[in-house]
Parts: sequence; C-alpha cells; structure tokens
Amino acid sequence: MSHSVDTWIMALLTLCVFSFLYRDNPFYRFAEHLFVGAAAGYLLAVQYQNVLVPNMIRPLGRGNLLPLVPLALGIMLLGRLAEKTSSASRWALAFYVGIYSGIAVPAYMQAQIFAQLADATKPWQPGWGAINSALILIGFLTVLAYFFFSAPHRGLHGASARVGIWFLMVAFGASFGYTVMARVSLLIARVQFLLRDWLGVLPGA
Repeated sequence: MSHSVDTWIMALLTLCVFSFLYRDNPFYRFAEHLFVGAAAGYLLAVQYQNVLVPNMIRPLGRGNLLPLVPLALGIMLLGRLAEKTSSASRWALAFYVGIYSGIAVPAYMQAQIFAQLADATKPWQPGWGAINSALILIGFLTVLAYFFFSAPHRGLHGASARVGIWFLMVAFGASFGYTVMARVSLLIARVQFLLRDWLGVLPGA
C-alpha cells in the first residue's frame, strides 16, 4: 500500500465519488462540493490571469480606454441580479449574442457545411473509396432534406428525409458510443489507480 499522502487523498476522494453507486451520502456530497469549489476557484484564477490581466488591466495601465466598453457590458450583465436593472442586462446580452452569432455562424458553415460538401463532391476513388464517397454524398443530401422544413416531407422529399433520419441515428449512435467508451476509459483508469498506485495489488506501482 502506498505511503504517499497525495495518493491517499486521491484514493479517498475516488472512493467518496464511487460511494454514490450505493446511494447519495455525505461522503459523495463532500467530494462533489470540493470538486466544484476547486474547479470554480481554478477557473477564476485562469480567467483573471489569461483574460482580465492582458485584455483589461494592462491596456488600461497604458492609457488605452477601449477595454472600458467590454467592462461596461460585463457590469450590465450583472444587472440581472436586481429587478430594477435587469433591462440593462438584456442590451449587453443581445450585443454578445449578436457578436457571437456573426463570428460563429460563418466559421461553423465553413467547418461543417462547406467542408462536408467539398468531401462529398470531390472525385471518387476506385474501389471502396467510391462507396465511401457515395455514402457521404447521400448522407449529406438526405440529412439536408430532413432539415429543410419549408416544404412538406412528402414524395421524393419525404423519402430523402426518412433516409436522412437513418444517417442521423447512425451518427448519434456513434457519438453516444464514443461517449460511453470515454467514460469507461475513465473508470478503468480510476480502478487501475486504486489497485496499482494505492493498494499495490497490480504490478507497476
């Protein structure tokens, strides 16, 4: 068994989290609150060092008053804490949503729609490459047909939309499978830590 204090702390916190498999209990709530508090403090320190200091404090120290605009918008967002000032927060929120939409939508279109369209229309390779390209093209067109709600899903359009649903289900299933695999990998890593690094049952401690 390990004699390291750090290993003991990590092992006990891991067991506290695993205790939720039995039922909710004070040990799990302690580990949960400790994790949330530590994560919030860490993110606050990171945001201060990587965002506020280089983008707000240093420019203001050099006499640049432009950062006062986002500072004012951030203060306006805090207006939601009081009913009398909640209307001011809507202006700041609308500004942020509009700016983000203007930046994110073209980038998303370029990375998702146009990139998939380019892959679907590039010259097909012989053999299995042609089958792969054909599936990409059919999936791209049928999924777009499913999300095209300006026309009723009847006839050829309806058949294409139903095929698009199958492609969507396969994509969602693959995404869910990757998520489950990631969680199982985390579980295996924690069990290996308990048995190898803490208890020394497995070799390689």
